[in-house]
Amino acid sequence: MKPAGTRHTMKKNGRMISIRLKLIVYFITVIFLPFGTLGILGPLLYSKSIESETTNHAIQMIGQLNLNIEFYVRETEKLVDFLYRDGNVERFFDDDRANPAVDTSVRLLLGNVKASHREIAGILLENDRDSMLSNELYRITRDPLTDEQWYLKAVASPDAVKLFSKPIGRNVRNNLNLSADDVVSVVKAVRDSSGKVRGVIMIDLRLEVLENIFVDTTLGKSGFFFITDSQGGIVYAPVNSVIYRIPPAWLSDSRDSTVRRVGESRYQLLFQYSGYTGWKTVGVFSINELLKEIDFLLFYSLLMAVATLLAAVVIAFVLASSIARPVVKLRSLMKQVEEGNLDVSFESDKNDEISQLGRSFNVMIEEIRNLIQQVYREQQMKREAELKTLQEQIKPHFLYNTLDTIQYMAQSHGDDDIVEVVGALTRLFRIGLSKGKEMIRLSDEIEHVKNYLFIEKVRYEDKLDYRIEFDEALGNFRVIKLILQPLVENAIYHGIKQRRGNGFITVEVARESDVLVMKITDDGIGMKREQVETLEAMFATDDNSNHGFGLYNVNERIKLTFGPGWGLKIISEYGEGTTIEVRCPVVPQEA
Repeated sequence: MKPAGTRHTMKKNGRMISIRLKLIVYFITVIFLPFGTLGILGPLLYSKSIESETTNHAIQMIGQLNLNIEFYVRETEKLVDFLYRDGNVERFFDDDRANPAVDTSVRLLLGNVKASHREIAGILLENDRDSMLSNELYRITRDPLTDEQWYLKAVASPDAVKLFSKPIGRNVRNNLNLSADDVVSVVKAVRDSSGKVRGVIMIDLRLEVLENIFVDTTLGKSGFFFITDSQGGIVYAPVNSVIYRIPPAWLSDSRDSTVRRVGESRYQLLFQYSGYTGWKTVGVFSINELLKEIDFLLFYSLLMAVATLLAAVVIAFVLASSIARPVVKLRSLMKQVEEGNLDVSFESDKNDEISQLGRSFNVMIEEIRNLIQQVYREQQMKREAELKTLQEQIKPHFLYNTLDTIQYMAQSHGDDDIVEVVGALTRLFRIGLSKGKEMIRLSDEIEHVKNYLFIEKVRYEDKLDYRIEFDEALGNFRVIKLILQPLVENAIYHGIKQRRGNGFITVEVARESDVLVMKITDDGIGMKREQVETLEAMFATDDNSNHGFGLYNVNERIKLTFGPGWGLKIISEYGEGTTIEVRCPVVPQEA
């Protein structure tokens, strides 16, 4: 019992604040700090991130649309070059006189080309003598086509392809009843071998070709794409009320992105210029719509955050109570001791600081420790007894006779592989049991490993190969039995099996003065530095609770037999392989 003065000292410190209340305050403070920070910065960062991702996605789509448009135009340009390489087409452009047979052949060629290219609305050949050939296009008036803008621009830049969207005002009409709003003209001059311009080939592409490119491409719910030509005129645009309220001046800025207000909404305009076609592909999406979706997501995120916060507060109360409960219990026991009741003890099924404090409080702690030691020894004795019982159950002679019978039956059937494997297994068991001896000759240990490797070689075939380097002069030295086989097994299962291709294991035994050094090397997957450090820490602390017991067991047996200065050393490089080095003193053969 404590003296009264001590109890008085405890009371004069003022009103006591319970540990449960303190923990609840701490937990709630820790919970609210990140929620408050994220509640302010989270929406801003999230909004910026979504807007940036949407913009980047739109820019990528615009770039892809530009490539698709350029692809069609380039294919059309290649078609122009193909047509001019035809002999009859060359004669049409080069001959000064009309040739009906040539015209007929050219018309047939144009018909075949158009039939194989659905996107073509018409093909027109116009030479420098104002003679034209076409199956679908015809002259409206007798005015020369060589004075048309499309012809003059093509002749002025003979190396470039020219595009004319909505070719209104041409002296050409299409007999397919397609208006200028339905086609895009691709025009290119043709030159003879001397470089002289001999005329122009014009191909009208259906505008629906561009529509097909854009049909499945959208930006959000109401966003869209459209194309403008070099003069700012609209080449293609979907049906949309916003498109006609976007002046060309907005797209003449040197920047490729701008934000403009149309009516009550703000729109992001992204555009990209094609140096090949001279057109701009423009993407338009509503920022108000984007922010509305963000607000929608933020609302539900906030709702989930509040629900999570409430759950966290409840959990904080539960955790605080669970932590404070053993402290309150310990305080109650201490109060009973102060009142003179020493027949108490602290009991807990946990293993934390408070439980350790409670065990330290127990007046019977030393007896409990002795009891634990006694139970531990009894468990050790029980395990040894079970092991001996198991060894007795093995019946070595019965096992050997049975294996000999299997070997004889396999031999009588001519199964030589089975004979060799059973023979190796017999030798493996014979050396492993060793009549209960703990120390055996080194040559027997090598033979044991050789038999094990032979069986594994039969099992894995070409996946595994091995080499054993052993000086026969060392064979009579004694070693602890079964220390090499677990290491070889570890090399196979954690090294060779983890790599691709064949694996190789080397077993080396050498003597260095009074030290016997045995090395098992594999070229398997190896170990990272952290894994090696973990194993070395396991050897140092004698704790294999979180690791396999193969390496630990061998190392522990060596230390228990020869002392703490002996055992295993691990050398490994990830991706290269592993070497396990066994070091033990030289033990000569018994007299």
